[in-house]
Amino acid sequence: MKHLFTLLLLAALVLSCKNESKSNEAIVAIQTNSNTITSINSNQQVPLVENIPLIEDQKKYTVTPVIEGLNNAWGMTWLPNGDLIYTEKEGKLYRYNGTKSIEITGLPEVYLRGQGGLLDVITHPEFDKNGRIYISYASSEGEGSGGNTAIATAVLKNDQLTDLKVLYKATPNTRKGQHFGSRFAWDSDGYLYFSIGERGERDVNPQDLSRDGGKIYRLHDDGSVPADNPFIDIAGAKTAAFTYGNRNPQGITVHPKTGKIVSHEHGPQGGDEINFVKPGRNYGWPVISYGENYGGGKFAESTAKQGMEQPFYYWVPSIAPSGFAILDNTAYGDWNGNYLVGSLKFQYLEMLYVNDNAVTKREKIVDGIGRLRNVKIGPDGFIYISVEGKGIFKITK
Repeated sequence: MKHLFTLLLLAALVLSCKNESKSNEAIVAIQTNSNTITSINSNQQVPLVENIPLIEDQKKYTVTPVIEGLNNAWGMTWLPNGDLIYTEKEGKLYRYNGTKSIEITGLPEVYLRGQGGLLDVITHPEFDKNGRIYISYASSEGEGSGGNTAIATAVLKNDQLTDLKVLYKATPNTRKGQHFGSRFAWDSDGYLYFSIGERGERDVNPQDLSRDGGKIYRLHDDGSVPADNPFIDIAGAKTAAFTYGNRNPQGITVHPKTGKIVSHEHGPQGGDEINFVKPGRNYGWPVISYGENYGGGKFAESTAKQGMEQPFYYWVPSIAPSGFAILDNTAYGDWNGNYLVGSLKFQYLEMLYVNDNAVTKREKIVDGIGRLRNVKIGPDGFIYISVEGKGIFKITK
């Protein structure tokens, strides 16, 4: 019976390869330690990135300071009354009421090391009913020295966090200071998505479903694992995981028209990617990559492999992307519908013009303003950016 199953699986694989040129999808098998075999589809269409025009900053917009003098406003979100909630990476949370910033107390202990600290923040979709916000942060809780990414929720009342509950804590702790991930997004069904980078263990975590790191996760708002998560029936797997083979996603957003979850992640020296987040997909790190080792030299097997997703777009050289938003406001004219990605490396906001299948051109905005840590669309429909060492700004056109 076991041999019959294997033959049937191989037949399905051959059939799928014959149809690949039509659908750009290949059915592949995942063999796990528990001998559970799962078939999934993988996008094999190589994105077009050559000769995409990069337009220099046209400066046809207005930049208005919102909050100045901040160190590193890593995450930001809004309350229903319009107040802005933002994090400072070193471990402080604030509410800005349009006049002044008020510190919010009751935070858990934050592990501050390298890229780790107090990171993203997001409100519950029904905040006006339950008062809940969610934070991601580096935490030293658990066994071992160092820390890892944690997700917690609490009720915000009178500028204090109460009823704090840790919903997820990645393991193991490590003293490595890189790749905590930590961006949040809600989908239209009320599922919470968040990212955890591979924590500097590229050859250990991303391709191993039994280990945290190098993955995007999906939970219910109370921290429970959805019954239809893709790895729920695989023995030993991190069942909260939704995708794997990710390096360090620091941008996740919901497409305002389609409702699809879209993310981007850091490559090494080149190979930053934009991906559509699909259940059970393997995004290839570090087996396939368009990047290279720091200092030069290839490390990946290739740039494509069956069973591993091709990105929607990738950058060479790396722009070091952080923060992600998609415009849905006709006040921006021909900008409307474009993707917005902050560049830490080149210190500008990159705008990508897209159609259904590809990026058609790129444009620099606020070139030279500083390291763009985050970009969000506010409740007023306008662009807000946070810049390391400067603060939070609003961009109108």
